[in-house]
Amino acid sequence: MANPEHLQILQQGVEVWNAWREQNDDITPDLRKANLSWTNLDEINLDEINLDEINLDEVNLDGATLIWAKLPGATLTGASLPKATLTEATLAGAKLLGANLTGADLDRATLAGADLDRATLTGATLAWATLAWATLAWAKLPKANLTGANLTGADLDRATLTGATLTGATLTGANFTGADLSKVQLVETVFGNTNLTTVQGLETCVHDGPSILDHRTLMRSGPLPLAFLRGCGLNDWEIEATKLYQPGLTPTQINDIVYRIYDLRADPLFQFYSCFISYASRDHAFVERLYEDLQNNGVRCWFAQEDMKIGDRIRDTIEQQIRLRQKLLIVLSSASIASTWVENEVEAALEEERMSPERRTVLVPITIDHTVEETNLAWARTIKRTRYIGDFTRWEDKDAYQKALVRLLRDLNIVERKLGG
Repeated sequence: MANPEHLQILQQGVEVWNAWREQNDDITPDLRKANLSWTNLDEINLDEINLDEINLDEVNLDGATLIWAKLPGATLTGASLPKATLTEATLAGAKLLGANLTGADLDRATLAGADLDRATLTGATLAWATLAWATLAWAKLPKANLTGANLTGADLDRATLTGATLTGATLTGANFTGADLSKVQLVETVFGNTNLTTVQGLETCVHDGPSILDHRTLMRSGPLPLAFLRGCGLNDWEIEATKLYQPGLTPTQINDIVYRIYDLRADPLFQFYSCFISYASRDHAFVERLYEDLQNNGVRCWFAQEDMKIGDRIRDTIEQQIRLRQKLLIVLSSASIASTWVENEVEAALEEERMSPERRTVLVPITIDHTVEETNLAWARTIKRTRYIGDFTRWEDKDAYQKALVRLLRDLNIVERKLGG
């Protein structure tokens, strides 16, 4: 039960409470099972407090801080928590039905089994939060940051996640019935045993790198948009293989699919290295066109632009993929040559080339203007001196662009590369 003395201080108002906490930082208040419903607690300091089973229904906690607060089983139905800070707070089993958490900070918070039905989490930060088996039906999470979040078994029925970040999130067994994933950011996102049949906006997802689709997801989801499968990193024969999960296939249809898989898998002309495209954001129009053409020709590739919101995590992903098997396609221009991001990626690729036992080629440079011919920057001059640079300087001319694309595809072809040393 709540400590009566602590309750009495709180009843004198937020200003008195915050001052008392500041003067008595050695005391950990106890407000367990207190009924504070319909109270105005705007900008209150509830850091590290035990709020087990507290009633905060319809409470105004705008801008409040609840860092390390313990709220298991708490009731916050209809509570207002915009811009509240709940970093590493414990909300396991809490009831947040219809709560407003717009812009709230829930980094590393524990919300396992919490009820967030119809809650609003627009722009909220839930990086590395635990939301396993949480209920988020009809919840609003546009532009929410769910980087590394654990959503295992979570119920996201009809939830809106437009523009949210799901980088490295675990979605195993989550319910996405009718959910909107339009323009969601994905990379190393785990779709395990996830039914994506009725999900909206999959074809618009932004893939900053490959993600994981297990066989149970493919079996339960039926045909998925081609752009989504490509963005997750499946190559053409793997995409063809997903058709075998379709129920009711005749023996003839199965045979036809198997033959197409064989043709795609065995034909060396269709075997390409996957790659990250590193570029300056000013060159986005060209890169968007190149990306689409590479994908359509069987090259799995991802953007790695200099101004990503999660740049450090993407950098780790790029360097990891470079170490494994992939290429770094550098788009040289006046903007990218002036970019520290691009310079760092070039250095990482060159370092991998030097360190790899087989001395393999990682860096694949192309240019869209003549800056590389004129620059005095050492790293760019090294590329100019030691590498063939794909010439896309006339990329707006259809024939010139197509000729340069064919040459680039040859450079990214696995067999061509091996034969050419």
